[in-house]
Amino acid sequence: MKKFVILTASVCAMCLPTTQLARADDAATIKNAESAAPAAVGKTATIYAMGADGKLKTLREGKTGWWCMPNDPNTPSNDPMCGDANSFAWAGAWMGHKDPPAGKVGFMYMLQGGPVGSNMDPYMMKPPAGEKWVATGPHVMIVNSKGVLAGYTSGGGHPDTTKPYIMWEGTPYEHLMIPIK
Repeated sequence: MKKFVILTASVCAMCLPTTQLARADDAATIKNAESAAPAAVGKTATIYAMGADGKLKTLREGKTGWWCMPNDPNTPSNDPMCGDANSFAWAGAWMGHKDPPAGKVGFMYMLQGGPVGSNMDPYMMKPPAGEKWVATGPHVMIVNSKGVLAGYTSGGGHPDTTKPYIMWEGTPYEHLMIPIK
């Protein structure tokens, strides 16, 4: 992973806003990011957060092709995430409003769980007024994976997050959510 997509704060639901990063201790931020995956993955992953300039900042270079990002303080619960190199390309495409790279299925961890604003709209950063966040609980994701989605449903705006379901169905970013607890 030598080239990285630059993510802007205005579209990065996975990143710390620059004001939060300026106050955050890098060691604590790294520890939070690592908590998204099993220790064997998190401890050797590259850790990213949003820099003061609004661009993705590397807090620690990894050794394995895995990456992690810390909690997004704009959501109501702790939601760090980690993924493999293919999921990084998928996430960059999502954040950049581009098509994900063809033929690159990715895997992601969110062992702390995490909410999303919408199960149907990948760019809704918080739920509509009067609606609740979709609380996912600890899960893994298979992204850029249209070929494995047959037989699964999205559950619409309020999926049953206790069993596998499709998030953002019908968009280029649809993916399989698999609860693990």
